[in-house]
Amino acid sequence: MNLRIMASLLIALLVSASSFAQDKGPHDNAIKGRQALMQVYGFNMGILGAMAKEKAPYDADAAKAAANNLFLAMSMDQSAMWPQGSDNETAGNMKNRALAAIWTTYPKVAEAGKTSFAAAEELNAVAGDGLKALQSAMGGVGKGCKGCHDDFRAKKK
Repeated sequence: MNLRIMASLLIALLVSASSFAQDKGPHDNAIKGRQALMQVYGFNMGILGAMAKEKAPYDADAAKAAANNLFLAMSMDQSAMWPQGSDNETAGNMKNRALAAIWTTYPKVAEAGKTSFAAAEELNAVAGDGLKALQSAMGGVGKGCKGCHDDFRAKKK
């Protein structure tokens, strides 16, 4: 076999082996899970926010569906997605923006979660009742999200 072909095969083998040998962080699946959940929140909030800001026409069925999706997503047991040590500063974790303060000030996070959930529940109850009802309920959800994001999420770099 040609020496050049052998060298190319060896390099290809080493490159592929090294990519398989790289360890995944111990919390990467949990981080991916919560990031995916936040995408679901954001998608549905985008639909609702566009209607509430009158950048999209109000559609009662679409508002009800998005509010229900948001409520159901917030209803999930998320405890497995937030293991201690899965913050943005712990070595070995994939890139994420969760601050360690989530775990060091846990009662505060739990309260923010309860506030967000109650606001999503209210939004779910009224989203299909007209634009004014949607606009009124959106403020509480926004405050709930902001409460966690301001205190427990790192700024984008």
